[in-house]
Parts: sequence; structure tokens; C-alpha cells
Amino acid sequence: MSKPDRPLDQQVIVITGASSGIGLCTAQRAAQQGASLVLVARSGDVLRALAEDIKAQGGHAVAAEADVADREQLDRVALLAVGHFGRIDTWVNDAGISIYGRLDEVSEADSRRLFDTNFWGVVNGSLAALPYLKLVKGTLVNVGSEVSDAVIPLQGMYSASKHAVKGFTDALRVELEDVDKSGVTVTLIQPTAVDTPYPEHARNYMDKEPKLPTPMIDPLQVAEAILKAAVSGGRDVKVGGMAVMNTVLSKVLPSVADRMSAKQAERQQKHESARVRDPEGALYRAGNSGRTHGIPAKEAPH
Repeated sequence: MSKPDRPLDQQVIVITGASSGIGLCTAQRAAQQGASLVLVARSGDVLRALAEDIKAQGGHAVAAEADVADREQLDRVALLAVGHFGRIDTWVNDAGISIYGRLDEVSEADSRRLFDTNFWGVVNGSLAALPYLKLVKGTLVNVGSEVSDAVIPLQGMYSASKHAVKGFTDALRVELEDVDKSGVTVTLIQPTAVDTPYPEHARNYMDKEPKLPTPMIDPLQVAEAILKAAVSGGRDVKVGGMAVMNTVLSKVLPSVADRMSAKQAERQQKHESARVRDPEGALYRAGNSGRTHGIPAKEAPH
């Protein structure tokens, strides 16, 4: 759906997953452009420091410590946003987590926890936001992935959750835009691999430290796509050339896409032992990294 541009300096934006990676980068960039922000994540100390930094630079921000897996917590976030700023113009569902491991080795509890964050977190945020977005004909931005269409081995449950995010987002878009004519715009962002703390936050079942396969794009590129959607709307947005290629290939030549995906298995492991960092990651607790970018991989031993 096309819509009149709404400048960021006239918007109140809620961002989940705002304490690291894409969410943090989006918050920083939005603050630079004058948006009023509600920052949501489990890492409360990181959020509060970020909000204070934004306010010290003349911006407007409030921290809202919450777990997106809990609908009641996000309902409270929405009330906080409206109570503090008077409205919600854009809600960004960015919070997410991954698991590295073969599907037959990952516990059901871990898989369900991943879906609680990646899928139900998007559902919870979307439904908490909708009553307020309808009032202003606002924008809902859900962050999916290139694996909302394609898949990647050793992150099978993550791929499944992002497929589910796309299905939910597409159905919600039809209901809001085409059936109800509500004026709310629903955009799906589908990045390729992004250089963020994502691998170190992941639950790891492998005997090596996890990483994302190269090439990776900078999180600022995704942040700009999210904020462009906040201003101008849009349906779905692929971010990065590999996202375009992998999405198209999965639809046009699925068998070829499968073979190319299989080659990514070995490219998701660093040379260092998995004992270097906690394999539990941030699946059940806050990551507290407060960084937009990931830790560079060590050079392979000679």
C-alpha cells in the first residue's frame, strides 16, 4: 500500500530488540533523525543507557524492559508508549534469536522457546500495536529474513520461525489493507546475513563457535530499510543482494537452492572451540551486549 510520507521527526516509534544488532542500529539512526522512541528488549540496563544517551543529545526516548514472548508485557509497552508520547505511529518487531544445531539434536524446549521469541514475539507485538496504529493509520514493520523463503542448514528452526513470520505478516496485511481498508501499512523486511551479535546470542549445539556465512551486510543497511518503511510504507523489502538471489532461487529453482544451501553448513562454524563462550547464548536470558556489530572471526590457524 502506498501512503503519504510521514517524516521520522514527526513519529513515535516502538522498536523491539533495541538493545543490540539491527534493533539498536535502527534506534540510533531513528534518534538521529528526530523520532521519539520506545526501546524494548530484555536487556534493561542497556536500554536505559541508550535512552539516556539519546536524551543527552536532545532526543526523546524511553526504555521498556520486556520479553516479547509475553503478550501482557507488550500490551504494557503499548500503554507506556501512548502514555508517554500520546500515540504510536510505527511499531517495529525486530527481536529474534537463533539456534545452531541439527534439527534432530535440538531439544523441543529450546525450539519452542525460539518460536516464543521469533514468531509469537512478532504476533504479540503486532496485536498489541494494532489498536493504536489504526487510530493514526500507522505502520507495522516485521523483520523476517531471506530464510522466510529460503532455508539454511544448522539453523532449521530459525528458518521455520521466519517462514511463520512471513505467513502471519502476509495474512495480516491482507486483512488490514485489502479487507478492512484500515489505513495501516504492514511491511516485511527480509535481510540477508547481517554483521551483528546474532551468532554469539544464539543457542549453540555445535562443537565449534557459530558464525554467519559471508558476505554479510552492515546493520545500518537494514536499519535504513526499516526506517524507509516507517516513512513511506511498502509490502516486502529484500535487503542485500544475496537476499534477492536466495529468495528468487528458492521459488524458481528450488532444487538448485537446496544444493546451494547445503554448502552453507561448514561456513557457519568458526575455527575456535564452542567452549570459548556460553553455548546457552541469549535464548533464555538477556544478551546485554549493547553492540550493533558482531565479534570478528579469528583467523584460521596456519
